[in-house]
Amino acid sequence: MTTRDDIELLFRTHYAAMYRLAMLILRDDDVARDIVHDVFEALLVSRRSDVSAPYLLTAVRNRCLKHVRSLSANDRLKEVYSVDEREIEDEEWPDDETIALIQKTVASDLTEACRRVVELRFSEGKSYQEIAEILGISKVAVYKHLRHAIDVLRKKLSQNG
Repeated sequence: MTTRDDIELLFRTHYAAMYRLAMLILRDDDVARDIVHDVFEALLVSRRSDVSAPYLLTAVRNRCLKHVRSLSANDRLKEVYSVDEREIEDEEWPDDETIALIQKTVASDLTEACRRVVELRFSEGKSYQEIAEILGISKVAVYKHLRHAIDVLRKKLSQNG
């Protein structure tokens, strides 16, 4: 059984790494801190005895992913492109010009494999696992293709912004 003192020691020992992971995924200081604190709160309630660093990091990652899934599509776009809400009005962005630029960039600036991953993910709504199975690649490769596509799109959009 994990006591309050054990949890306090875990907090002092692992908080920084857990917070860094949450920030890497979410890029939002307040939400990252809340998620890490929620993990420790859950530990207090559950009184698990098998708590380790990998367990804590996995718990943070899972809570971050749950948070991202709970966001609306528009919120996800803002997160991906790190757009400040004051820069856009929800009803006007992405506008037709931006959508056309994204489609053109996907069609012309990405490799065929990368383009296929983007289409499966965003047009067909497939999960990483489903994309990996369809294309016969690993989930890590799916992630790398999507990360590359997002980097290319971010660069193209910032040049035309």
